[in-house]
Amino acid sequence: MSLTLADARIVTPAGVHEGWLTIEDGRITHVGHGSAPGPGLSLGGRYVVPGFVDIHNHGGAGGSFPTGDLDKARDAVALHRRHGTTTTVASLVTDPVGSLSRAASALAELCDEGLLAGIHFEGPYIAKARCGAHDPTLLREPSPRELAELLKAGRGHVRMVTIAAELPGALDTIRMAVAEGVIAAIGHSDADYEQTIAGIEAGASVATHLYNAMPPLGHRAPGPVAALLDDERVTVELINDGVHVHPAMLRLAYEVAGPGRTVLITDAMSATGLGDGDYLLGSMRVRVDDGVARLVEGGSIAGSTLTMDVAFRRSVREVGMSLPDAVQVASLTPARVLGLADRIGSIAVGKAADLVVLSGALEADGVMKDGVWITEP
Repeated sequence: MSLTLADARIVTPAGVHEGWLTIEDGRITHVGHGSAPGPGLSLGGRYVVPGFVDIHNHGGAGGSFPTGDLDKARDAVALHRRHGTTTTVASLVTDPVGSLSRAASALAELCDEGLLAGIHFEGPYIAKARCGAHDPTLLREPSPRELAELLKAGRGHVRMVTIAAELPGALDTIRMAVAEGVIAAIGHSDADYEQTIAGIEAGASVATHLYNAMPPLGHRAPGPVAALLDDERVTVELINDGVHVHPAMLRLAYEVAGPGRTVLITDAMSATGLGDGDYLLGSMRVRVDDGVARLVEGGSIAGSTLTMDVAFRRSVREVGMSLPDAVQVASLTPARVLGLADRIGSIAVGKAADLVVLSGALEADGVMKDGVWITEP
């Protein structure tokens, strides 16, 4: 089957052009300028962007990836796909090691199916002082041997682990993760500048939700934020929901790291798509009020109810990104982080037809995964 999308404004990291593209067998086979050479589905001048890639997502639609409930996980993936996220990494939160192993083993089935792009352990190797919505009683010192068991449970699908660089055993665990082909991220950390640099030197290459759950930027004690932003080897995650980070700080990170080292994430939890009420994130009770998720006890922010289409739109309107740069931070750069940029992340011949049709107001009008419409424009 062949499908041509015509009368479109196609957004790539190189720019925006009026044109068309053709899809065959789930792949993009032609990308052209101007009028399509034959009949096609007219998009009436709407934008076409690559499907969004979310490397940090805890769930949605009532489903929470940390539970390992596959039916609920499918619901969460479906919800985020309707909002343009065609590639999702399932993030777990701090739990007993046995629970983490069971959840990773279950979610590996969805990775085998291609429904998920991998698994992320956000904990238990994080700092008590910066644990946020993680249960402080379940935190552990990083251990290469223990992490090896968790990776085994994930059957090759664990893509990332977040580690506080200052903890005993952290540097050896970072080195072990990287040697096993797993991305080591620094986050939920009370590290100073020098300790963060040591983590980067050990192989850490991602900042887990920059600014959040780490010491703030200081002019005498620059802390982890300066170390992570300044190092060309590090890609920084940003939650652009209007709650986690002020737009001025988002602009600062984007201007320093650039679109090649910045990724938008949702950090979404189970309440995403459902509305206000009481929920769980791992073992922690969460209350969502006016779309903001906070722990019932203590009031810490507990993930988000964000979807990637909203993060994309806010990045253009609130941060001032160009459309090509917004495409890069929402799609291509996270695809590169995952090692998938040869298959997804941009509109190019040979890549998967993972696409989002956006209105002039940058709202998701249609979503396609592997050449099949999830929601039709």
